[in-house]
Amino acid sequence: MPAKRLKKFLDDNNIQYETISHSQAFTAQKIAASAHIPGKELAKTVIVKFDGRMAMAVLPGSYRIDLKTLREVTGSNNVELATEEEFKNMFPECVTGAMPPFGNLYDMEVYVSASLAEDKEIAFNAGSHTELIRMSFDDFKRLVNPYIETFAIH
Repeated sequence: MPAKRLKKFLDDNNIQYETISHSQAFTAQKIAASAHIPGKELAKTVIVKFDGRMAMAVLPGSYRIDLKTLREVTGSNNVELATEEEFKNMFPECVTGAMPPFGNLYDMEVYVSASLAEDKEIAFNAGSHTELIRMSFDDFKRLVNPYIETFAIH
């Protein structure tokens, strides 16, 4: 079952979504393969720090973050990847590394790669390493109100 907070939020907003169970996988590429989803449609959530402030960067599973570009588009002096130790307690109902890209539920800004915004649907970890949620990108955008920027490299 998806993280309770996420499921309640989606249900309360009458969002149509699909829960996809898959064999346990830890990397975006293995999750995509296990769930039979193109790597470009799998949204991976990476926790970053902008001048020490935690935020989410969401990008296609087959892409990687360009930290220099992310620093430029956010106007930050320093952008770095957060360590699991730094953020693991921020998502109490999620397995570390399986956070859904709903920063608004965790009081975090969300930056989404423009390449992900090209997809009609996205899928993302639902709080565990064995479940995804697939929903329309438009619904995700409406609910999360992310900053959509170009900061990912294929």
